[in-house]
Amino acid sequence: MAAFAALISVQTGAAFAKSLFPLVGAEGVAALRLGLSALWLSLWFRPWRLWRARPDWLALLGYGIMLGLMNLLIYRAFVYIHVSLAVSIEVIGPLAVALLNSRQRRDVLWVGLALLGLALLPFGQLGSGLDVRGVAYALAAALCWALYVVFGARAASGGGQAVATGMLVAALFAVPLGVAQSGAQLLTPYALAIGLVVAVLSSMLPFLLDMYAMRWLPARVFGVLLSASPAMSALAGWWVLGETLGPLQILGVSAIMLACAGSALFARPASTGDQS
Repeated sequence: MAAFAALISVQTGAAFAKSLFPLVGAEGVAALRLGLSALWLSLWFRPWRLWRARPDWLALLGYGIMLGLMNLLIYRAFVYIHVSLAVSIEVIGPLAVALLNSRQRRDVLWVGLALLGLALLPFGQLGSGLDVRGVAYALAAALCWALYVVFGARAASGGGQAVATGMLVAALFAVPLGVAQSGAQLLTPYALAIGLVVAVLSSMLPFLLDMYAMRWLPARVFGVLLSASPAMSALAGWWVLGETLGPLQILGVSAIMLACAGSALFARPASTGDQS
């Protein structure tokens, strides 16, 4: 239940983030989310205690850089395409990592379903295609998510302190970009309030819920829950932003969800793919 609540929280936060774009832009929202989350996580976990233990700095820096880029790029994708479509493309990243770490024949099926889903996404209600800029940003975010999983697996031994360190690294370059784009607009009460909502829903609350859920659920279950991300983002996009999908797009999103779920359900026990 906690893991499912975390999934709902993340996707609802993404929809609220897009609602703030007209005021502070995509970079501004990323700056608010990552900056506020880094502040809270640092106060909570005190990552400097990990720094004194000579951690794997290459993994931590890679983890933080990918975390920041992933947020910046997916928010840029939201500017041009629906939230649910961008998320559907983005989940191809961790799916690719899972499939590359597996050698089962049935993996061909999951690859085929994912490609079919991607092929159907451009066909909206009026048959219009997707903005190529949004697709490019979402694909770049997918690549960053894949690398985030790789670096995150190496940094995972640091626990919450590693996550706080990664968030600080992400904030160090995301916040200046947001300030350059929006300046003092980031400090208006409305922007700070919605930014705090986005930070809580997208980073703070999901992290705490995942920490609780991971004590009881195997990693494979988290992979199955990840497959529901596009559906949850579609519901959140409809509820918060009024975004709707055409029948073929819904079929495409469903195919990608099935590929993610199948990959997680039928993965060998030795294959794991952690994410925060």
